[in-house]
Amino acid sequence: MSGYVLAIDQGTTSSRAIVFDGNQKVVGSGQKEFTQIFPQSGWVEHDPEEIWESVLWSVKAALKKADVKASDISAIGITNQRETVVVWERESGKPIHNAIVWQDRRTASYCDKLKKQDLEKTFTKKTGLLLDPYFSGTKLSWMLSNVKGARARGAKGDLCFGTIDTFLIWRLTGGKSHVTDATNASRTLMYNIATNSWDDELLDILRVPKTMLPEVLDCAADFGVTEKSLFGAEIPILGVAGDQQAATIGQACFEPGMMKSTYGTGCFALLNTGADMVRSKNRLLTTIAYRLDGETTYALEGSIFIAGAAVQWLRDGLKVIKAAPDTGDLAAKADPTQNVYLVPAFTGLGAPHWDPEARAAIYGMTRNTGPAEFARAALEAVCYQTRDLLDAMHKDWKANGKETVLRVDGGMVASDWTMQRLSDILDAPVDRPTILETTALGAAWLAGQRAGVWPDRKGFAKSWARDTRFEPKMDEKTRTVKIKGWKDAVRRTLSAE
Repeated sequence: MSGYVLAIDQGTTSSRAIVFDGNQKVVGSGQKEFTQIFPQSGWVEHDPEEIWESVLWSVKAALKKADVKASDISAIGITNQRETVVVWERESGKPIHNAIVWQDRRTASYCDKLKKQDLEKTFTKKTGLLLDPYFSGTKLSWMLSNVKGARARGAKGDLCFGTIDTFLIWRLTGGKSHVTDATNASRTLMYNIATNSWDDELLDILRVPKTMLPEVLDCAADFGVTEKSLFGAEIPILGVAGDQQAATIGQACFEPGMMKSTYGTGCFALLNTGADMVRSKNRLLTTIAYRLDGETTYALEGSIFIAGAAVQWLRDGLKVIKAAPDTGDLAAKADPTQNVYLVPAFTGLGAPHWDPEARAAIYGMTRNTGPAEFARAALEAVCYQTRDLLDAMHKDWKANGKETVLRVDGGMVASDWTMQRLSDILDAPVDRPTILETTALGAAWLAGQRAGVWPDRKGFAKSWARDTRFEPKMDEKTRTVKIKGWKDAVRRTLSAE
């Protein structure tokens, strides 16, 4: 077998496919954006058929650029936007509704209703999650209640539920595999992360028929084989992980205490806590980092809904930049005497606030505030939110005196200005790896080592290489003033205020 591995990285705004060679180097890639659908304020949907087509296009483009045939690929690894819900007909494979995206807030009132019934403790104890519209379970319940006949059809076994990984595997295997992995299952509000099984009590509360749910496998497992007609040869699918867990794996954060943060559409920080299922007292999530060979490794996670999406807003909404990479240069020109804060609660606030009703606001503007100050505020918002997560993590899990070093990845980390400001606000080193495609790399490693063509965990960890370490340069007084201003801005933005 060759060492070539194909990673499918199905994200929130685009689908990508990357071919890695036996040395874990990128040799070809393809990427295609797809439509963001906003039916109402706070609602976000995707067309599953458009996602499917974008994945097919990206895979074919990646194979062509890499100048390899499907028969040269040893295995496929899949990583995906988590919590996004698809329901389709078992017989035809046709979706019954648009996919409801992780950012969608339509189930906020349903979550409130469950909280008033004092059920959040039950969900948190079993799933490590909070009752928030972010997660898959209430989205699925909404779909079953609002698509005519869906709940009855689901109970009869006519419908399949899946997160995006499950939907793609179903399509890739011609309907032969209805499966997911432990990381994606752990984000549904329906999966007990202690027993590693779908939880009947939670399914009853959400009124979800168990017949709709996929089989849950390890992150490296036999998920099925692609149909020959798709790419010209059958390819085994051997690795699956939700995007943030895949990035954790791609960053080789295999030891307890190691932490990574991904800066894509949103920002997600994961702290490896090993075999310990740490119960957060600071409204972080307890989640599955990965499950390999039947052994579960847990993590604390902080989820920020808006990171790179704020830069997209600058580009597409305000039109103050032409391209995302321009933001750092523009921010560097901002007036240092102005303290402008953007609290990017466009779809509510995530950890540690969990306020789905909060909406974005800008504070501290003067008549001299312009595009440069807006750009700086958008980038700094990501840094402040990461600081909030890191503070909460340190309260929940003591680092045993070790210095926290953050490994970063995602589109935003290419900006030196942003990474330096992140280090300044955190007052901690920030490591940027040589390979920034860590999400895809993590999925590829799961598949490659399962296929026997890539190194094991220890060998892969040794291959991780740092490109740049950013050390804090900001003085303590400036940092303190800026963080105080941020906390005040958040306080003013929270819906309870």
